Amino acid sequence: MEKNKVKVASDGKIATVTLSDPATLNAAGLDLIIELAEVFEALAGEGGARAVILTGEGRGFCSGANLSGAGAASRAPPADGPPDAGGALETHYNPFMTLMRDFPIPIVTAINGVAAGVGCSIALMGDIVVAADSAYFLQAFRRIGLVPDGGSTYLLPRMIGRARAMEMTLLGERVPAAKALEWGLINRCVPDNELMVEARKLAEALADGPKSLTLIRKLMWRSLDAEWADQLRAERETQAIAGKTEDFREGVAAFLEKRPAAFTGQ
Repeated sequence: MEKNKVKVASDGKIATVTLSDPATLNAAGLDLIIELAEVFEALAGEGGARAVILTGEGRGFCSGANLSGAGAASRAPPADGPPDAGGALETHYNPFMTLMRDFPIPIVTAINGVAAGVGCSIALMGDIVVAADSAYFLQAFRRIGLVPDGGSTYLLPRMIGRARAMEMTLLGERVPAAKALEWGLINRCVPDNELMVEARKLAEALADGPKSLTLIRKLMWRSLDAEWADQLRAERETQAIAGKTEDFREGVAAFLEKRPAAFTGQ
């Protein structure tokens, strides 16, 4: 899977996807987003990996949209006529964010350095978000006269509440990893040199889990917009699906035999 700005490494069970444009701190121009979407679509269709780690190469995870160089057209105003800074959201960014939400296997995002703008949104789409001590999260849109995108206005109030979401987006100040952990924005904050070790450990735990992990993440996403009765109905219907998997049979057998379960993701 040859790409210019995205690297993929796989050991069969875990796929590690790395944003690879360190000169721009992995800025998310159209070119990078297109490659990233192609990679995730391929991983979703292969059925091999059972967990994905998404991280960035170099000193940052993702510095946000690329306002210069290749891919800049996704944000820059045109030479004449009214600008449409939202056009690329409709055609590329939003479909990719939805692809991450609906992904068939768990995602761990490993955040090194800056996660700004749409890069912040991508970082927070991980089912498990682990950040290095030096990482920080930034809603930088106010600095260029735009509004938060990439699902930020959906994610942030639900993750950290309206008051903190307002603070992040209206003031545009850095939220260091330690504060992000305190706020409940991320799951882990670790020393820089332990970031990928911790991300790998979490991904292995997910990859060794049952098929029901895919169903769990779907239920959790659905719950953000569901009424109580609808969510109970969704649990009932999804439980019926989980109960027909090989992993359920293995889980029960392992429990009765007092041994660790050997799940296969089937």
